[in-house]
Amino acid sequence: MDIRYRIEGGRPLRGDVSIAGSKNAALPLIAASVLAKGETVLHNVPDLRDVRVMLSILEFLGARTSFVNNVVRIDTSDLQSRAIPGEFVSKLRGSIVLMGPLLARFGVVEMSYPGGCVLGKRPVDAHIVAFEQLGAEDMSTDDVLHLQGTLKAGHVILPEFSVTATENAIMAAALLPGETIIELAAAEPHVQEVQHFVEAMGAEVEGIGTHTVVVRGSKDLHTAEYTVTSDYLEAGTLALGALVTGGKIRIHNVRRDHLTAFTNALTRMGATWKYDMEDRVLFVDGEISSLTSIKVQSNIFPGFPTDLLPQLGVAMTQAKGVSRLFECLFEGRMAYLYELEKMGAQVEVLNSHQALIIGPTRLRGRTVTSNDIRAGTAMVLAGLCAEGETLVTDIHYIERGYDRLDEKLQSLGAKIERIDESGVVTRRDIVSAQEKVTEKAVRAASAAAPSL
Repeated sequence: MDIRYRIEGGRPLRGDVSIAGSKNAALPLIAASVLAKGETVLHNVPDLRDVRVMLSILEFLGARTSFVNNVVRIDTSDLQSRAIPGEFVSKLRGSIVLMGPLLARFGVVEMSYPGGCVLGKRPVDAHIVAFEQLGAEDMSTDDVLHLQGTLKAGHVILPEFSVTATENAIMAAALLPGETIIELAAAEPHVQEVQHFVEAMGAEVEGIGTHTVVVRGSKDLHTAEYTVTSDYLEAGTLALGALVTGGKIRIHNVRRDHLTAFTNALTRMGATWKYDMEDRVLFVDGEISSLTSIKVQSNIFPGFPTDLLPQLGVAMTQAKGVSRLFECLFEGRMAYLYELEKMGAQVEVLNSHQALIIGPTRLRGRTVTSNDIRAGTAMVLAGLCAEGETLVTDIHYIERGYDRLDEKLQSLGAKIERIDESGVVTRRDIVSAQEKVTEKAVRAASAAAPSL
């Protein structure tokens, strides 16, 4: 069933809101629990489908898990390495971060190729290159990722600034006695979370937040209790919501050091904002902001995050002049602009990576679709500032990345409802019918699948 958001635009967002834990940090931390026997406890975990699916995969591998009130408990004492079938990983790109921990602990990992949002080609070459440099043998086929071998600490030079390949290399290195140097490492906040977490488990890490990381691992890592950092992407999305609706909001639990390039773009755009360092509150005043056109290019951290570029594109429709977007990472990222055009935006797509947006434009409510997590959120922002009613379809993408976004927007005064195809308001059930089927499949597959 296609669940949608029905949005009545033209209502300024006002009030206070707190940011949830970061999904992009939570998924690799859940994977890192594989590195040690015993119970790992994670706090501030967002209640999202992707998190539930990742836990189901660990259950398939023999772990015992629970998820109550944003607290995840994972006991990996009886974990085994098994071939992970496509039904578990086909819709979760983040499952790729299980490769490093499984390979380091068991000497073998086999899984179908992970899926996720369609953002163009997202190859796994960087992961394989990293593992081969640590001593793994690549036995993959066109259908299955399969690596095995006894890993040893060494020198890894990544072929690109891949976030998940960096996380995989760090987690694998944490379990290898000796010193591993990882060069051309990604440095995003969720990568830093993995580095802090393996430190909490007993590894030593130098160069956190830089592109050269040194990991001194140990074969005797222990479990840890850890609090997941807040989601800077949710913070940025809500900040832009205040701007495009002409509202005023205070966003709590924000790490400004995660948003340096973003807040710089807001300043250049003419937004009025301030940050309280002591209370970690970001205040955004869209009522007195006067938005003007800017040029923004996505980049690796600490550059402008690609996952906030679509939302910024919506703000550009409300800015005076010709703005320029340059998406450096994903060739499929610009697809949302065609949905914005349906609403009246003046857009010129130059190529798969560059576009011009001419503003300000009065957007009109239409039926638009979510192409991926961030594009869907951009459509929500467009609906909030548009005239009339907007229907955003395929919101399962949005709800993979944002924990109860509609409820948070409602608390800020937005008129947004979660409805089914017939227009009936739906009850949120995080464990959908499909996931219940998956849970049954986990139990059945766990009983039948041999260990590697």
